[in-house]
Amino acid sequence: QVQLVESGGGLVQAGGSLRLSCAASGHIWYAMVWFRQGPGKERDFVAAISSSGGYTYYADSVKGRFTISRDNAKNTMYLQMNSLKPEDTAVYYCAATSAVGIYYYTRVGDMDYWGKGTLVTVSE
Repeated sequence: QVQLVESGGGLVQAGGSLRLSCAASGHIWYAMVWFRQGPGKERDFVAAISSSGGYTYYADSVKGRFTISRDNAKNTMYLQMNSLKPEDTAVYYCAATSAVGIYYYTRVGDMDYWGKGTLVTVSE
């Protein structure tokens, strides 16, 4: 059973930066994905990275501001978030999927493993 643990959330002012991490309990040759869920909202796709790290995908709302990466030697995925906005406030979840392709990466139901989330709050 793979366990995913997020860290790095916190309170930041608009325009600031945060880096989230997602540590896996073991090596997983899966694509990994960041989702987020704002207050009263559904869980939405943020970014995904292929198992090798060679392909990345972003939601339009974060493109150009967020960067997803992974270090397979450390079994860790990252999300560098720059130019944060109040609307980025959410609980951020990492997930892993054995599916291949952006069609699947955006779908909550196609994730095999989930972390418990880390809260990011962006103030005005």
